[in-house]
Amino acid sequence: MSVSSAIKLGVVGCARILPAHLRGLKAIQGAGFSNFRITALCARQIRDAQMFRKRGEGPPPRPPVTTVMVNDPLHAPHMYVSDLHDDVLPELYTDWRAMLRSADIDAALILTPVHLHHQVAIDCLKSGRHVLVEKPFAITVRAGRRMVEEADDRGLILGVAESIRYAESTRIDRWLVDSGLIGDIQIWISGGMGAPDWSPDVIVAKTPWRHRKLMAGGGPAVDGAVHTFDLIRYLCGEVSEISALAAQLEAVRFIRDEEGKVVERVDNEVEDVFFANLRFESGAVGTLFGGVAGHGEPTGLRDGSVVYGTKGCLKCGDVIRDGGERLDGRDLFRADADAVLKEQWFPRGIKDVFGLELLDFLRSIDREEPMDASGEEGLRDLACSMGVLESSALSRPVGVAEVLEGRVDAYQAEINDHYGL
Repeated sequence: MSVSSAIKLGVVGCARILPAHLRGLKAIQGAGFSNFRITALCARQIRDAQMFRKRGEGPPPRPPVTTVMVNDPLHAPHMYVSDLHDDVLPELYTDWRAMLRSADIDAALILTPVHLHHQVAIDCLKSGRHVLVEKPFAITVRAGRRMVEEADDRGLILGVAESIRYAESTRIDRWLVDSGLIGDIQIWISGGMGAPDWSPDVIVAKTPWRHRKLMAGGGPAVDGAVHTFDLIRYLCGEVSEISALAAQLEAVRFIRDEEGKVVERVDNEVEDVFFANLRFESGAVGTLFGGVAGHGEPTGLRDGSVVYGTKGCLKCGDVIRDGGERLDGRDLFRADADAVLKEQWFPRGIKDVFGLELLDFLRSIDREEPMDASGEEGLRDLACSMGVLESSALSRPVGVAEVLEGRVDAYQAEINDHYGL
């Protein structure tokens, strides 16, 4: 495929999550999907863009931010654009507005800190470019709504890089739910407290902005729980009401060297634990909790996320029916799922979640159809996460529709005011 016929991508934000996206593009390229080129890289400092342009050039890669959670996308091995293609190398920018004025791009991949998502996305959309933005979708629901409206008005593709939705385990669980093996859904349960590298008081991912309200929007109720809410909504349907408590247990967070000496600190402005009870539009109920606090060691539910239905439950990929029958969900899917569905979810056998979301984005541009993880989906996930914080701030249950429509924004008002939303 020639460069002129490829979809040209500009990347805004060259940080630790970029290697996972480059790895995903390499995965789809290896499966024969090569109708893309990265033609622009934009970072606040030019050296950060140079770090990803061409192997053998630029500053050395950043050290990993995790030591235990090696499967975390932030731990992905470093890659370069030249590992994907060398017939064209990206131009480098330090301002996304300059990139939009002069770069030859059709679409933008936004990997900036959360507070910039709506600013960069809206500028990209106004310039006629399609947009895929990392999660959380936006700094507030109102900011996310502006993004969705801009894309709709201009007929452009807007998606969220919600990788969990594209995971093999998620797709199989969805198929198992749709098959009716556990009956009508009644209960959702999930939760975990603490993280090996970040609890009880470590700066998460070595990025202090994650603990500043006006830059991150919130703590783990936003940064992490949007993943869970996307999974919940995908498997169980829409959440109608949230009753939650969020708390800040560690007022200051740190980075320490190998000898335990503090080398950086940040005053924590957001919650570091949350607990939420859910009601669903279907009448089902659920609970989830999470956080990056907790001394001693992390704690998680032994069985992970569990979905209970009227005929049984879905647990760790297994279906456990009333009476004790246990069925391996993966084996069932491989044996009984329709081949067309398998190809739809895992084209040519691709399993890399970042590759699948990026392929969905590229195909959506070609077909002029919404992504599975569309901007509207990202906005609804965010409304659930913000519903946790709104409920806690108001000390009462809140309707997700109230949050989505902006009728409840006690927690978000300060952020909206700051950005003039």
